[in-house]
Amino acid sequence: MKVEFAPINVPLKRRIQTVAVLQWIFSFLLLAEFCWGFFVLLILGNFWFLAVLYLLWLYLDWETPCAGGRRSQWVRSWTVWKYFREYFPIHLIKTSDLNPNQNYLLGFHPHGVLVAGAFGNFCTGANFKNLFPGLTPYLHIMPIWFGCPFFREYIMSAGMVSASKESVSYVLNNEGGGHASVIVIGGAEESLNAHPGSLTLNILKRKGFIKMALKHGAHLVPVFSFGENELFKQVANPKGSWLRNVQEKLQKIMGFALPLFHARGVFQYSFGLIPYRQPIHTVVGSPIPVKRNLNPTREEIDQLHTLYLQKLRQLFEEHKRNYGIPEHKSLIFE
Repeated sequence: MKVEFAPINVPLKRRIQTVAVLQWIFSFLLLAEFCWGFFVLLILGNFWFLAVLYLLWLYLDWETPCAGGRRSQWVRSWTVWKYFREYFPIHLIKTSDLNPNQNYLLGFHPHGVLVAGAFGNFCTGANFKNLFPGLTPYLHIMPIWFGCPFFREYIMSAGMVSASKESVSYVLNNEGGGHASVIVIGGAEESLNAHPGSLTLNILKRKGFIKMALKHGAHLVPVFSFGENELFKQVANPKGSWLRNVQEKLQKIMGFALPLFHARGVFQYSFGLIPYRQPIHTVVGSPIPVKRNLNPTREEIDQLHTLYLQKLRQLFEEHKRNYGIPEHKSLIFE
């Protein structure tokens, strides 16, 4: 394989952007393991009493990820996130006003490999606040991450909360409105489809978010992130292949998927785990009004789910030409 190296005279700003993305990759892939290792060292070392104090804190604070989390505007405003967003770059596109007196459930599509668009738009900077004043976004992620010592504090500071039913209910129960639950509908399973050019969404059997919206009267908002699947390449894993079967079994056991992805490196463009510089345009659609229904029937859930799919497809079709999607390409729902 011929290795393509980066030019020597790359502007300093671009180097800083690459370092910003590198630390994000480290945080996403290795920081949790590093935190566990540090915690074990505390227990086994002379500072075991600090580990005991933290365990006490963990016990007292266990429910916080399901009760709105504990965000830090300081962490969300770190300069490193500015360079992170500029690397791709990441853009948030508004198509309609969202009333701050209402609560919303934003369905984010597609998952991609590492959900860069969702993190960049809803966990960093003030772009969302500027476009949708009065709304506070909460990005829901798998509950397993909030059991990791120290790491849980970091991800909560960025505005992430648990994806449990209790957590979503807490966010959407805000009486004064102004809350926006952001849920990556396809989940970990969808990351296995995150190949460049892929438009396959795992959504046909995912109706829990519809039921939550009905029970809380939260308006539904489809969100499509163009470019999300272009950031990495994956080892070929078509359905039915031995690799895909292993990945799906591991996903069922562990709760999260293990896509075998690759892209570029720091000083060369041929291999590595740093994503390609591909623009991400996250388009926020128009809200779908939802009336509160504490006990929705299966028919009512199915009806709203069908409407949501229609609005999601419409959003995609209206904007695909702007972001390089061929006219003949359309979303595939599975």
